[in-house]
Amino acid sequence: MTPMRTEVAIIGAGPSGLLLSHLLAHDGVESVVLETRSREYVESRIRAGILESSTVELFDAVGLGERLHREGSEHRGIYLQWPHERHHLDFLDLAGRSVWLYGQSEVQKDLGRAREAAGQEIHYEVSDTEVHDPGSDRPYVTYRDAEGNDSRVDADVIVGCDGSFGPSRAAVPDSARRTWERSYPHSWLGILADVAPSTDELIYAWHPDGFALHSMRTAHVSRFYLQVAPGTDLADWSDDRIWEALATRLGHGQDGWQLDPGPITDRSVLPMRSFVMEPMRYGRLFLAGDAAHIVPPTGAKGLNLAMADVALLAPALAALLRKKDPALADSYSDRALRRVWRCTHFSWWMTTMLHAGPDPFDTQLQLSQLRWVAGSRAGATGLAENYAGLPIG
Repeated sequence: MTPMRTEVAIIGAGPSGLLLSHLLAHDGVESVVLETRSREYVESRIRAGILESSTVELFDAVGLGERLHREGSEHRGIYLQWPHERHHLDFLDLAGRSVWLYGQSEVQKDLGRAREAAGQEIHYEVSDTEVHDPGSDRPYVTYRDAEGNDSRVDADVIVGCDGSFGPSRAAVPDSARRTWERSYPHSWLGILADVAPSTDELIYAWHPDGFALHSMRTAHVSRFYLQVAPGTDLADWSDDRIWEALATRLGHGQDGWQLDPGPITDRSVLPMRSFVMEPMRYGRLFLAGDAAHIVPPTGAKGLNLAMADVALLAPALAALLRKKDPALADSYSDRALRRVWRCTHFSWWMTTMLHAGPDPFDTQLQLSQLRWVAGSRAGATGLAENYAGLPIG
């Protein structure tokens, strides 16, 4: 086995891994990307759909925004709702920033095509990936390639963009890290449906039966979520039951508004938790995205946090490897974690405000909070600033 040699070995070819390789290439830094799944799989995963203004600005700056602006949809804000009340929060008016609706699968395709055109070396369908000697100046990664051959990549730096269950996080010794975690007492049942959206903006709805979210993917495909109990069995939720629950929680018939049902093409149950690991670096191993932190999806932060991580990390690695200047690399974890904790708090705040529970005291607190956010410009501005996205850096 003859080892490959590169400057940066990136584990994970999801959006953060491919964006990092793209940004590094702009600075003349070579990388190799390793991915457990096939390219077809990672490009078809149904994930996040909201891009913050700062994420869109980043994509535009590095030549990745053309299809986003052509096929994506800019949204001025969201609707915040509870029974007999629906209020529009205009992010542009409140915070001067909008968000874009553009699915993670489309981001993935754009990045994949850009990296393919640039000749990026990406190895899909690898297995048994392992990080070695991350605390030394000579880290390396071993893996088995798609043909079953044992392989190795020697690198100056390794970056883990491989999510919660990849080998990168596990390569950091327990003695060198701290973790914080919270599991929430509810999950989301998510569906995709071949039906035009029944709303022009996303609807976030508190209801005594549970939270509901009306989102969308295209002009002809809608995305919906329902609060359900952890461990929910999809077999217990027929199409009719799903549409009935959505109609009830989203206010079908309220002020003449109608929810249009359609054929359900995909369904899944998503557990909800928060997780943060500090630091996001161990020696020559750096972590980004879900490898270092997880947020519940209520605040639309997961993908955007991963993009912000690599936007900070790429220039830090370029300075380290090209200029032999370690300052940005040494401060990467602290700088990234400031944004991580802000977004973790916002995601927790949205989650606890919008998800119904059994305690009637908590219910009254939630309704009071919703009325304040919808009725106070200061409250609405706080939500808008966090949802539309804080500056990167």
